[in-house]
Amino acid sequence: MLKFPIFEIINMAMSFTAISAGLSGTISGFLFCTAMLPVTNYRFRKSMGWEIKPALLYQAYVPTVVRDILYGWARGFVGVALAKVFQPQTFLQDAFVFAFVIWAACIISSPCNEWRGYTLQPKDKKLSFGEYFKPVNYARSTGIGATIMGISLFVGRLVTPFAETAFAYLKGHPVVGAVILAACIGGFKLISGGEEEEETKAEEPEPATEEK
Repeated sequence: MLKFPIFEIINMAMSFTAISAGLSGTISGFLFCTAMLPVTNYRFRKSMGWEIKPALLYQAYVPTVVRDILYGWARGFVGVALAKVFQPQTFLQDAFVFAFVIWAACIISSPCNEWRGYTLQPKDKKLSFGEYFKPVNYARSTGIGATIMGISLFVGRLVTPFAETAFAYLKGHPVVGAVILAACIGGFKLISGGEEEEETKAEEPEPATEEK
């Protein structure tokens, strides 16, 4: 959840410069990867149950930074090209073009995901690239991932005006904002508590029964 807003912030900041969209995206990708790769690798290694050391937080830097640079460049290049072709006139049309730009950028940068995954393999279980790379799996995961990303940012683009209006209202009515925040925190704790209770029950051993 943290990564996507940070890239958008960096990309937005770069849009105010005088450099081309492609170069702007390239710089955005480099800055984003350099700043966020430790977070990405920490979460990845933790989810896999692998050892976490400071020296490993920048593991697979080259394939990751190439991927993010390609993604940033593709967003800038494809965005300009599609804007010229489709020339969106409405907010909804602009959101559709934006979603397609995101989808295309994910597809263009996707080979580096395979490169990154191959690089991150444990040494004692490392497969050859021929064994590791599965074209069908690659096509499926890339297509699904790019589509999810495109739809997510499409929806995000659509709700942005409403979010801005809501934030402006809450800024002028801090009491309402505090009540909503408290309700969200309470709801989150309630949901988390219910999940922990279910996990605890699942871990409890079943009572033994006497055999007759």
